[in-house]
Amino acid sequence: MPRVITIDPGKSKCGLVLAEISKKKVYEAIIVKSQLLENYVRNLITSEDISQIIIGNGTSSREIRQKLYFFEKKIITFEEKNTTYRAKARYFELFPISGLKFLIPREVFILNKNLDAISALIILEDYFKMKFTLNQNIDFKTWLK
Repeated sequence: MPRVITIDPGKSKCGLVLAEISKKKVYEAIIVKSQLLENYVRNLITSEDISQIIIGNGTSSREIRQKLYFFEKKIITFEEKNTTYRAKARYFELFPISGLKFLIPREVFILNKNLDAISALIILEDYFKMKFTLNQNIDFKTWLK
């Protein structure tokens, strides 16, 4: 089945999600240094059947789109307003607080967390107007260095 890549672009790092639309499932969600994104996507399209790439229209989206010139299928730019803010709430939907952690303010759990991959997930969900489930092995804190 064809899969989709969604990118939350940034100057120094980008959130990237690989998902299959028909199954409403996310298979990969990572944060990539911006200078490594081009090579990472090149490698991904050699191993996966990617039908399209969706890029948020925020910071550095034009530069990221230019870096992906080699992708011969559809590249879409999509609204990403407030995705970083919304990613905080989505984080707790994906990773609910349990036990005595309820006594600690929620914000403590997302301090110093990079939410770019979750922002890319929100762009994906907004574009397709549906919620996606996660592959159980996904760790949103992963960095590709």
